[in-house]
Amino acid sequence: MLSTFAATELTPAYLKLAVAELESRAEEALAGLASCKVCPRDCEVNRLADEAAICKIGRYAKVGSAFPHFGEEDCVRGWKGSGTIFFSLCNLRCVFCQNFDISQAGEGHTVSPERLAAMMLGLQDKGCHNINFVTPEHVVPQILEALPHAVRGGLRLPIVYNTSAYDSLESLRHMDGIVDIYMPDFKVWDRQVAKRYLKAPDYPEAARAAVKEMHRQVGPLTFDERGLARRGLLVRHLVMPGGLGGTREVMRFLAQEVSPDTYVNIMSQYYPAGLVNEDRYPEINRHVTAEEMAEARRTAEEEGLHRFDERRKSALRWLN
Repeated sequence: MLSTFAATELTPAYLKLAVAELESRAEEALAGLASCKVCPRDCEVNRLADEAAICKIGRYAKVGSAFPHFGEEDCVRGWKGSGTIFFSLCNLRCVFCQNFDISQAGEGHTVSPERLAAMMLGLQDKGCHNINFVTPEHVVPQILEALPHAVRGGLRLPIVYNTSAYDSLESLRHMDGIVDIYMPDFKVWDRQVAKRYLKAPDYPEAARAAVKEMHRQVGPLTFDERGLARRGLLVRHLVMPGGLGGTREVMRFLAQEVSPDTYVNIMSQYYPAGLVNEDRYPEINRHVTAEEMAEARRTAEEEGLHRFDERRKSALRWLN
């Protein structure tokens, strides 16, 4: 049986690499910006010259917010919060995005690598349990460029890569040995659904390849004795109205092609947001029901999964 607990390990993956190796990874990734294939869009624009295409980001990353986040999974937020850095803009165009102001309107500020490193160190100084890069798919080179600055400044927190799973394998391989916890969404299974709601018909194929690569790098999720995630894969799946996400197919894929020990958060917080209203996308202009959530959980169990995220009823448990 899989052991879900590990002794407390204070050394994040990236600290086992020399700073020179981190810098070499950054140089290679940055060079790729000259004909960008950082994500599956393969736009091939010269972002080093500050050109931009679908993600609307040129040479430098843009950050919408950075703060200790207490809304993540218990094993990620702990009792001091997850140090989230929300990157602005996105390589998807999800019509129901709940962070539309950041992901598509582009609120935020352009940051240098030194400034991005300072944000990481600031979150560490606030006591956060990890550095949580949210929507990093289009700015992997910029993250890698900032990381050596942060390490020299004393960064020692685990890194969480919090993604839509619309990642290129090249970018993920740049992150191999750097990320401690991969936390991808698996949004939808069907290509036509992806085309209509994400504006990316190849999303399902890209997500499957990305999740497999993430699992290859870090394996199933493990915890320390306090229940904090230390290393591994945590997959999120947002249940959609009418089962549009393809929950059964996603869960079958995870159980059969990744691992039956995959740790999954079946999420209930869908609500009409972004471009969704009674006139546009009316079929998803409602919350999901308790019955739909119960069916999603049953489906996951029927497909062979057994490790599910459960929200603790009391934060006092962390103090026991």
